[in-house]
Amino acid sequence: MQRRQFIKGASLMLAAGVTAPTLQAKTSSQSLATATPFTEGKYRILALVFDDYETLDLHGPVEMLGHMPNAEIKLVAAKEIIKSYQGPRVVADCLTTDTYDCDLLLIPGGLGTRTLVSDTGMRQWLIKQIACSQNVFTVCTGTALLAMTSVLNGRKATTNKMAFEWVTSLNDNPQWQPRARWVYDGKFLTSSGVSAGTDAALFWVKHLHGEQEARRIETLTEYNWNQDANNDPYAVVHK
Repeated sequence: MQRRQFIKGASLMLAAGVTAPTLQAKTSSQSLATATPFTEGKYRILALVFDDYETLDLHGPVEMLGHMPNAEIKLVAAKEIIKSYQGPRVVADCLTTDTYDCDLLLIPGGLGTRTLVSDTGMRQWLIKQIACSQNVFTVCTGTALLAMTSVLNGRKATTNKMAFEWVTSLNDNPQWQPRARWVYDGKFLTSSGVSAGTDAALFWVKHLHGEQEARRIETLTEYNWNQDANNDPYAVVHK
């Protein structure tokens, strides 16, 4: 009797247009792939996430950039749920099944980049996404994902000094900067390891809105900003 009532109730729900939870789960990724992620008129920041990304590589810059006036930040990934190297998960706003016009593409690093550099699908998506991004900002070994393409060829760039030998071995054509905390060349802002991304993010705020705005955010977040782009203190430690 109870089973008959359950089946009858489920049939009535479907007839009324109510979608069962299992159907919602199956269609959620499809809706992510086709949705427009940004609000019109915003400064559009698209951040790539992948399994085993380094948490501070992403969230340090997001903290700084997110305080800029009119900024909007969305996460893009190959799947809906992404696990950081430290464990906490994030939910993607859109998927790499499409590309998205944006003002800044943010690419964090982390151990996940070690496998992503061999992912031909990711390489192809990145090349197309970079083409519709006004600027590209990498943190740590996120630069490795650019190195696996030709977009940095002939440009100055840097990366995490602990992983410097590995990243630079992927592509001999960029002008690698072994001491830089961050480098801005053309449309590409590349930064050194982990916390360097937060320093570079404040540089980007200054670049867009002036030093007063960058200082406002530095004070707001109680962060001690390292402004010396040409001197990464960890370059000597990891030499």
